[in-house]
Parts: sequence; structure tokens; C-alpha cells
Amino acid sequence: MKKVILTLMAIASVGQLAMAFCGFYVAKAGADLYNNKSEVILVRDGSNTTITMSNDFSGNVKDFAMVVPVPNVLDRSDIQIADRSIFQMLDAYSAPRLVEYYDYNPCGLPMPSMMDVSMEKESTTKMATYTARKDNFNYKVTIEAQYSVEEYDIVLLSAKDANGLKRWLVDNGYSIPAKAEHVLEPYIKSGLKFFVVKVDLNKYNPKANGGFLRPLQIKVKSDKFMLPIRLGMANSVGEQDMIVYAFSKRGRVECTNYRTVKMPTDNLVPTFIKPKFGTFYTDVFKNEYRKVGKNAVFLEYAWNVTPTFNGMKCDPCVGNPPYTREITMAGVPWANQNGVTTFFTRLHVRYTLDKFPEDLFFQETPNTEMYQARYVITNPATGDLSCAEGRVYQDKLRLRRRKELIELASLARWNTDSYYDYIAHGTDKVRSNKAKETDHNSKNINVPFWFFGKGSTPHKGLFLLVFGMLIVYSVKRLKLTLVKG
Repeated sequence: MKKVILTLMAIASVGQLAMAFCGFYVAKAGADLYNNKSEVILVRDGSNTTITMSNDFSGNVKDFAMVVPVPNVLDRSDIQIADRSIFQMLDAYSAPRLVEYYDYNPCGLPMPSMMDVSMEKESTTKMATYTARKDNFNYKVTIEAQYSVEEYDIVLLSAKDANGLKRWLVDNGYSIPAKAEHVLEPYIKSGLKFFVVKVDLNKYNPKANGGFLRPLQIKVKSDKFMLPIRLGMANSVGEQDMIVYAFSKRGRVECTNYRTVKMPTDNLVPTFIKPKFGTFYTDVFKNEYRKVGKNAVFLEYAWNVTPTFNGMKCDPCVGNPPYTREITMAGVPWANQNGVTTFFTRLHVRYTLDKFPEDLFFQETPNTEMYQARYVITNPATGDLSCAEGRVYQDKLRLRRRKELIELASLARWNTDSYYDYIAHGTDKVRSNKAKETDHNSKNINVPFWFFGKGSTPHKGLFLLVFGMLIVYSVKRLKLTLVKG
């Protein structure tokens, strides 16, 4: 764990809730929150696209098979093995984040100026052989190229018949979904080739890389900037999540055949969200996903990451921003060129076959506006608040907490009725069933009894109200008697 010294500067004005000038990151919602998820890095440079595919495959590697439609036959130089750490770094850097601020004590007590914060922070060898069926079945499949890249056996295929391609794959030891031919057919009709991968068990070391398969990086050439996702849904039994990390010279990368929607950002949420941020964000995403009809692509981050860029590369930093080495690892060919912008976009798509019947098509846009999915908690001032400004501050604090609960209900659809103690005391104490019953029995009383002071109850408030009305009535009667006398 790194110890990071952060200077917190406070700016205050009388009668206002003042917040620290700089907040700091306290939690993130990374790609590991999702079960059925994949991660892809896209780099667009003219008509060239570099695609780096993460492998979170779990199971016996002899059953692993990957089939990716590609627009052209790849040369050996177009295929590389990437370092898995690049995905971990980009995810940590761009994940939706929770930031923390501190209110200034309006009664003049000094706020600590420094806080010590802990942050969590290829070789080519002998080729595999592919044999025909003994019954001389006509697959209508052509092997265009064949490579052995360290632990991977790779073959580039063209095909004229979806069923023939499926049978060729099965007969040559690839584990293919039963209904794959229905998904393969549109790609064959479009003239695409197939980048087919399996693991060479003689070269695979299960103890290396934490047991994970290493990511493959390929370079393709096409006027279409697209990512095929339909094959991945051939054996899907539910929703799948994909995180796309995209690099461009121009600006944001957006989807063209589905809407690109920004996630809510800069929302003030209750302080008790801090230890629950992962659950909170998954619920926020689920809510937004439903609101847009389950067929949109979500923007979670967009920033200028040019190594020579003098502006902030994150605000706040969830993880270290990518520099020249990491950007090069991601497949960016211009990383070392002076005067060339590198703009980074993080997109999140949750897809099913019925809602995403097409592959994802993208475009580079000139939009260079910085954006991050960021949520804010503000810790209340501490110390003596008995001065006049302190009492005003406490009234505004209660109002702010009420708004934070409303925001929480709107964003994540949490039932905030249970957090009855948060407005007054800032705790996440959950209302008991007995308290709920008491509240239900008194729900028709509309007098604001909290006005009479801390610890008041409806009965006390009602007594005081009636007693006050009797005094006023008695005084008026006395005045009338004196006037008549």
C-alpha cells in the first residue's frame, strides 16, 4: 500500500457549506465487479485497428477456442501477445470513482492542512496440423495462413458455408457452440475471414501469469471501425458485460449503431456509501441500463492521456495514468511521436442477443471534452459548532443529507426510508421493523415536530402546540375583558 500525502485546502464563506478544494479518491468500481465480462482495447489509426483481447477463461485450457471475424488475412507481424497488466492498469485508471471532501468548520476551528491517506490501490515454432475427414466431407473451408505464436496455435480461415466451417472446427478439436452456424453465416456472406485460436498444451505453463491465458493483440485493416460481438453470444445464457478501452488521435470514440450514453456523474451521495461503493455503482449501472431500454453503450471515462499533455490526466486519480510505455503496450503506434494527441475513452456495454442483434460499430469524434463517472461524499465539519454560523451550517447540513438520500434513491433505486438516522446524525443505521410500525401508525400527523428540538416526539409536540394555542386564546380573552371593563 502506498502512503500518499494529500494537501487539503479549504475555502469557506459565512453561511455556506464550504468544501475542500481538492477531494481524493476513496473507492473505485472496476471491471472485476461483473461476472460474465470481457475487456478489449481498441486503437484506431486511419483505416487500421489494433485489437487487444483479454482472456478471463476459466476451465480446462484444452477446451479453449476463440474465433474472431477479421476483414483480412493477417500476417505474422500483425499478431502479438500482450501483457495482461495493461488491462489491470487501464481499468484501475479509468474505473468509476468515489471521491471524498471535508466541510470547513464555520466557527473558526482550524482544519488539518495535511492528511495521511492510504490508497489501495513471441516466437514461431512448429505448426499444428489440420486434417480432412476420412469421409472426404467438403467443408468449403480454405486455410489462408497458419502460425504458432508461443502457447497459441493460430489459423486464418475463409469459408463458403457456415455449417462446413463449424464441422471443420469441431473435427479439428475446437470447442464450438452448438448453434454457431447461425452466427457464422452473416460473416461468411460479408466476405470476412476467421482468426481461429486454440492453446498448444505442450507450450502452455499453467503456473505462469497466475493461471490466466495471455491476451492476444491483432492488427486489422478496414474502413469499418467495428468490434464483432455476435459470436460471443452464440452460447450465452444471459447478459454479458464488455469494457472497451479505446485510443484515438482525434477525441472520444463513440458507438454509431447504438446510442452512446454518459453515466451520471458528480452526484452527491450519502457518506455511508463509502464502504459499499462497488454495490452502489453496479446498482446505478443496472438502473441506467434499464432506463435506456437495455440497448445503449455507456461512457464511463474520457480523457486526454497524451504523454506531453500539461493538463491533469485524472481528477482525482484512481490509478496511475498511462504513460508512453503503457500506451505503446496497448498498441498505440504514435505513442512516441511529438505533437500527436492520444485521447482515451472507456465504454461499458451490457448486451444480449435480442437487444444487440448487430456488431458494434464505432467512430472517432472531434469531442475532446474530459469526462469521468464520479460520485462525491462530503464529510461534515467536526468540533464545536455552537456559534451562529455553526447553527446555520447544521440546518443546511440536514437539508443536504436529505437531498443526498433522494439522489441515492434516484440513482440506485435504493429504499432510503430505512436510513432514518442519516439526516440528523449522519449514520447508516437501518430502521427496525418496530420503528417502521411506529412510523406507520403516526404517518397522518403532519406537524413538523422536529422543530421543537432534539429528542422531541409527536406527543410532546402536540402537547406543546395545544398548550401554546390555549395561552394565546387566554391572552386574547383577557384583553377583550379589560377593554369592555
